[in-house]
Amino acid sequence: MGTREQVLAILENRRGESVSGEELARALNVSRTAVWKGIRELREGGYRIEAVTNKGYCLSPDTDILSPEGILSHLGPGEWNLHIFQTLESTNQTAKRMAADGAPHGAVIIADAQSAGRGRWNRTFYSPAGTGLYMSFVMRPQSLSLPDAALVTAAAAVEVCRAIRDLTGKEAGIKWVNDVFLEGKKVGGILTEAVTDFETASVDWIILGVGLNVTTRAFPPELGEAAGCLFPDGRGRRNAVAARVIERFQLLLARQSFGEYLGEYRERSLVVGREVTVLGAQGEYPAFAEEIDAQGRLVVRRKDGATEVLRSGEVSVRSWEVGSGE
Repeated sequence: MGTREQVLAILENRRGESVSGEELARALNVSRTAVWKGIRELREGGYRIEAVTNKGYCLSPDTDILSPEGILSHLGPGEWNLHIFQTLESTNQTAKRMAADGAPHGAVIIADAQSAGRGRWNRTFYSPAGTGLYMSFVMRPQSLSLPDAALVTAAAAVEVCRAIRDLTGKEAGIKWVNDVFLEGKKVGGILTEAVTDFETASVDWIILGVGLNVTTRAFPPELGEAAGCLFPDGRGRRNAVAARVIERFQLLLARQSFGEYLGEYRERSLVVGREVTVLGAQGEYPAFAEEIDAQGRLVVRRKDGATEVLRSGEVSVRSWEVGSGE
């Protein structure tokens, strides 16, 4: 870690406080000139660092740049395998390549922006820079059957909702199967992809993608009024959000069975007990969403009384049909 990163780590841990150049130099065992160069490089990188006479340097609370130092300042002790990029085509795509190359269980890939963020059914997931959080986790289960793997998305959705509650004090809901809503607006989505061994009917590894609109308020016309963000006042901090999601997902990654999440997944459902429109490969039709079964599938009743169990597809409730993704 260079002087720039070491200075940033100290300023992130004491964000909003002034730290003297002398204290920084002493803590890092470098010269005052080296500290000044580190500060200059950070400013050139977009960090708002104020120099206060007789007090030192202060990282502005309004700075919202994703960085390992910023995320680690919100995490407890431990080994955190973080990979942060300015722009990626897709965090899931990068995570899949890294997993194929041997990336370990728990590796986290984060991007400030995605040039080709995508969701289920190859939909585009709007991924602007500076306001959203796009991250993917590498999961290497020791022993996970295909039926249990189907519940990973449900478990991830619950943990994302818990993280949102921790950060905002508000309860989020889930539109089957992977869209996260807050106060009637879609604020995020989840995209789970797996590599399986059909001979053993087990999962080799899973990529768990999460996309969140943290302070995003300007959306493309096609998203209409359906999209929203966690912090409409613009005061959200993406490093803190990333850290909370990482902490929550550490609990998920440590499990081998995910059935215990189903109770809360059902409680947070925005579709069960409602009239919906089912959108599938064979067209769309109206139905009533009756329940979510033990495998996380949606059970619907058609207008003719026939019952259908949905393993995939999309459902819309009123104006909520928004592309879900990572």
